[in-house]
Amino acid sequence: MPSIMAASRSNPLLNSLPRFLTWRSLGFRTICSGRLGFAPSDPDPEPPVSTAGTKFLETFREEFEIGSRLITFETGKIARFANGSVVLGMEETKVLSTVTSSKGDSVRDFLPLTVDYQEKQFAQGVIPSTYLRREGAPKERELLCGRLIDRPIRPLFPAGFYHEVQVMASVLSSDGRRDPDVMAANATSAALMLSDIPWGGPIGVIRIGRICGQFVVNPTMDELSLSDLNLVYACTKDKTLMIDVQAGGIAEKDLEAGLRLAHPEAVKYLEPQIRLAAKAGKHKKDYKLSLVSDRTLEKVRNLTEAKIEAVFTDPSYGKFERGEALDNIAQEAKRTLEEECDTESLTVLSKVVDRVRKGVVRNRIIAEGFRVDGRRLDEVRPLYCEAGYLPNLHGSSLFSRGDTQVLCTVTLGAPRDAQRLDSLVGPPTKRFMLHYSFPPFSINEVGKRVGLNRREVGHGTLAEKALLAVLPPEDDFPYTVRINSEVMASDGSTSMATVCGGSVAMMDAGIPLQEHVAGVSVGLVSEVDPSTGEIKDYRIVTDILGLEDHLGDMDFKIAGTRKGVTAVQLDIKPAGIPLDIICECLEPALKGRLQILARMDQEISAPRTQDHRNSPRLATLKFSNDALRRLIGPLGVLKRKIEEDTGARMSVSDETLTILAKNQTVLERVQEKIDFIIGREIEVGGIYKGIVSSIKEYGAFVEFNGGQQGLLHVSELSHEPVSKISDVISVGQQLSLMCIGQDVRGNIKLSLKATLPQLKSKKNNVTEEPVPVIKEAPKVWTSVGNLPNEQEEQKLTDAELMLSRSTVKPSTSSNPGFLIRSAAECDEEDKTVSLNQGSKSNSKTLRATKRDRKRKTKVPESDDSDASIYSSGHSSHTVDRLNDEDAKVVSPLSAKSLKLGMKIAAKVYQIRALGLVLDLGNGVRGMYRFETNGKRDFEIGDELLVKCTSFSSKGLPVMSLVDDE
Repeated sequence: MPSIMAASRSNPLLNSLPRFLTWRSLGFRTICSGRLGFAPSDPDPEPPVSTAGTKFLETFREEFEIGSRLITFETGKIARFANGSVVLGMEETKVLSTVTSSKGDSVRDFLPLTVDYQEKQFAQGVIPSTYLRREGAPKERELLCGRLIDRPIRPLFPAGFYHEVQVMASVLSSDGRRDPDVMAANATSAALMLSDIPWGGPIGVIRIGRICGQFVVNPTMDELSLSDLNLVYACTKDKTLMIDVQAGGIAEKDLEAGLRLAHPEAVKYLEPQIRLAAKAGKHKKDYKLSLVSDRTLEKVRNLTEAKIEAVFTDPSYGKFERGEALDNIAQEAKRTLEEECDTESLTVLSKVVDRVRKGVVRNRIIAEGFRVDGRRLDEVRPLYCEAGYLPNLHGSSLFSRGDTQVLCTVTLGAPRDAQRLDSLVGPPTKRFMLHYSFPPFSINEVGKRVGLNRREVGHGTLAEKALLAVLPPEDDFPYTVRINSEVMASDGSTSMATVCGGSVAMMDAGIPLQEHVAGVSVGLVSEVDPSTGEIKDYRIVTDILGLEDHLGDMDFKIAGTRKGVTAVQLDIKPAGIPLDIICECLEPALKGRLQILARMDQEISAPRTQDHRNSPRLATLKFSNDALRRLIGPLGVLKRKIEEDTGARMSVSDETLTILAKNQTVLERVQEKIDFIIGREIEVGGIYKGIVSSIKEYGAFVEFNGGQQGLLHVSELSHEPVSKISDVISVGQQLSLMCIGQDVRGNIKLSLKATLPQLKSKKNNVTEEPVPVIKEAPKVWTSVGNLPNEQEEQKLTDAELMLSRSTVKPSTSSNPGFLIRSAAECDEEDKTVSLNQGSKSNSKTLRATKRDRKRKTKVPESDDSDASIYSSGHSSHTVDRLNDEDAKVVSPLSAKSLKLGMKIAAKVYQIRALGLVLDLGNGVRGMYRFETNGKRDFEIGDELLVKCTSFSSKGLPVMSLVDDE
């Protein structure tokens, strides 16, 4: 019976068979490929005998809690042939990590450690959407997670261990609530502990968030979306190994508090790994270490140390001159060893020379406080910054720090241009992208372009995290943003230079950033006690060179604004650094960052106004789904045709059309084509563009508004009598026409003369008509300009200007305003208002009678003795009648001389339906808008005293009457 029960567990088909078929007397004993078979003739076979020491599915588990989350380490059930394998589980998410190492002796002089992290779609029950329906090349997220595992485990391999090691981590199942990256790092540490590979672990990796000022341990993805801190921290029992931070401008003291909380929480991972290794771990194998003998080290040091010290103490050497001098020293030592036939020293010569260089540089920094290029320890290299280096692009910048130089460009796109992400966790799309490129010419080397590079992806993501904190919300700035960073020259901290250059380029593109973001890299040079391994002395170095990065102990990249930190990345070379030293580095990093931010503000301190440049425009329009289907056309033919003709991009969603155009002109062209295809709701008083399709004796038929026909009667062609229609219009001509109503048959009546300027009447009659309701203008996002604080409350959008021209609203201010415009704009406004009012009153014209008495102008005394009165260039008595003894008369008037509080003498030039056109002198015209219950008994020639109160968003001065104040 026990054998039958075991077979039932191994093959569920036995559970569904009748019991008699399993009776031993009938001989039915085997199930093969789902079919019933006969057992061998031996009625009682013996159970398999296991060899000594072999374990069948013997599973070992360790369970513990961190941050109220139950975590399990499990080994022995799957991947048993790997040198070490562990499955780490947290709730419904499980991650498998395996480690293996190469056999035999190594002949390398470096550690070939490979870390592969993979997220397959089966972990969430999804079939990949690719053509082959399988996962392809590693995605950016997988490369980043691989780096996250590699960085803390690499320093713990023993010196001289150069055997190939491979780590493979994969997600077995995911509930979407946990990010598996930290779980994979802890599983890798446990797998290394179980293997026979020499390694100085274990390590613990923890994630810390902060919501409403409270730190959260092991936050979920939903909690991270509310958090202003995403801190990943790795450590041993008493030392820090790796830090990775994305934050929303957190203060240095708060970041330090998060680090000090993370360390004891990460240490909780260590004891379960030690217990698991004690149960199921292998004995560490004795690998051959490639160590340099003391004799060889001393011999090479005597040959090269004095010459290397002479090179490093001369600050006149540049990067390549210094490198060439050091290579010559190595070649001289090589020739000497060849003459002595010392093959042992020749084999490790390059490694030993590098150790000598490292000792010279580190001893000079610790003993004398001077660096390779002669700078002080806290000194930042010379800075250069240029915004708008490529003016034809949306935004660009050139940033240099010492010999490090990057070129950053910004491209703005539509929401549909956002990158689609096929990861197990996180958002499905990303609208802000920073792509970092490190070409070989930047270090004067020969190389070739390949696919995604793990280093380039890591550096670009770090800069992307730093700048993401200051990107405006999508509701305020719906563009998709792509920054491309090209390293032109590299001598250390190219990722931090990318942060600086990217911030400048974003402001040059007109992206409404509140403040700049800058980054600086901090290094560490320490002196270690060889007996205890503890640090005896150390120096913190700001803005490290590439050589200092290579020969130092730490590369601590910190980016942020004046208010706080936005991104951090810490990589170290020794087997851990005390957390106190890490926290001490935050202060010099802040000082260096503030110095860089000051230089960036000198170049550009606020987003540019891009109206005069090739800046994109984004418009969102609302249509019915039926109208959008007509716009798209069969198989999207019409939509693609518009995009090809205009160069714009259009994206369609539920009753929403989004247009991205290169500039305002292209946007208007697209809107015209859209109106012609799907039309608009026809309104009396609305202006439409159409094409003359045929001409008759009594008028012309015009096709407009998506294929509709309207009649343009001969009487509506011009204000002057027309004898022959063909003298005015022709077939195929495009016209802007106004809908003035419908005839008794329901035909649409159009008017051309209603869109033309009307001749001025000598009697200055005023036409007052009702106003139709105008549809809401499309919402258009443009670049934000740099306006003074006094003008921000006076900014008018295009939609507000359109509405103000078509409706009469009660004034919210006690002072009527003068808006300086051209005469053509005034004519257009007067014509639009008159016709719109006529459509509401059934085209009944109400004419205002001329006043019987002439209005006498009265100019009161001014209460503002400091204000200046500008003569408008009229007759001399204009200024004489101003009763302000303290006023200062300045002539002639110009637009640039206008300032807030200045007073101007003006004359009534024309009388319109909603206001007056004023002559301010020197060809400048102004328009005075009537108040709802204000005075309207003005006449041409009346003199007025006005005062400049503000400026509109387009730089036009807005005036008020002095006698109404």
